[in-house]
Amino acid sequence: MGATMQALVKENRASGLSLKQVPIPTAGPDEVLIKVRSSSICGTDLHIYKWDAWAESAVATPNVIGHEFAGIVEAVGENVSSVKPGDHVSAEGHVVCGVCRACRSGNAHVCPHTRSFGITIPGCFAEYAVVPASNIVLNDPSLPFELACLQDPLGNAVQSVLAGEISGKSAAVVGAGPIGLMAVAVAKACGASQVIAADINDFRLHMAKTMGADHVVNSRTESLADQLKALTGGDGVEVLLEMSGHPDAIRQGLEGTANAGRVSLLGIPASGVELDLARNIIFKGLRLDGITGRRMYTTWYQVKGLLESGRLDLSPLITHRFRLEQYEEAFELVRSGNCGKVIFMHA
Repeated sequence: MGATMQALVKENRASGLSLKQVPIPTAGPDEVLIKVRSSSICGTDLHIYKWDAWAESAVATPNVIGHEFAGIVEAVGENVSSVKPGDHVSAEGHVVCGVCRACRSGNAHVCPHTRSFGITIPGCFAEYAVVPASNIVLNDPSLPFELACLQDPLGNAVQSVLAGEISGKSAAVVGAGPIGLMAVAVAKACGASQVIAADINDFRLHMAKTMGADHVVNSRTESLADQLKALTGGDGVEVLLEMSGHPDAIRQGLEGTANAGRVSLLGIPASGVELDLARNIIFKGLRLDGITGRRMYTTWYQVKGLLESGRLDLSPLITHRFRLEQYEEAFELVRSGNCGKVIFMHA
């Protein structure tokens, strides 16, 4: 093995990335070195690429970015017995302290001391990556790498959909980006009676139909609230899965949610959002859940159960594949929105 590897690095605190040769990391006593075989671009990576206000506040530089991946274990630290070289793996990207109140009460996904793979510690847009052994998730070798690397974002969709009852319920997915499209498929696989997808991008609305949406709404040209009510006999949807983070979409989605409905909020607004709390939340008796990452590790087992059952097919979601050196083309495609999931295929 050579002393260096190819990696995508956020080198400067400005727009863009650098493709560089960097040292191959070494696994510590409790860590695992993984040869990355596939990785995928997330909306978070696009924020880092563009270098917006969130990235300025949250991202360490210089740093190898990327956090959605699958690969093969290359080497393990001296204290590691849970995995071995040759195992097919992915990993939870939140590295938590394990001793705070949140971690000790089963809520490690909101540990206040979280270090984030590809954001504050080195990530996976590289030939090799190192993660703590405790974060490793074993994959069935029969699962293709390009699907295995989608488990991290799929976990966001699964936590959003399964934060409450979904079987037999009407549901709206607002924001048909990759995680929203996954949420459409998960909701259908878990027995939602009707799934409505909303976005302003016709390409993604077409993909939502492919992923199983019963109805689509272009909220640029139609009133989202009115359509959610019209498609549900005037009641509104029983489950709102808000993936866009857009203030108007949030307000319209809440207005189009049925009394006593539940709401999963995953989309991240760029700034504060003004809401009519009395009319659209309190007097309607809505239940709101803030969704971040994946519950560790309950969500991962739910993800694997859905994939292994054969009820969830994510292959139509992958629309483009690139080599790491084609990163500029890949990121510009993601920026355009005219794609599903964009994959890096590593050697």
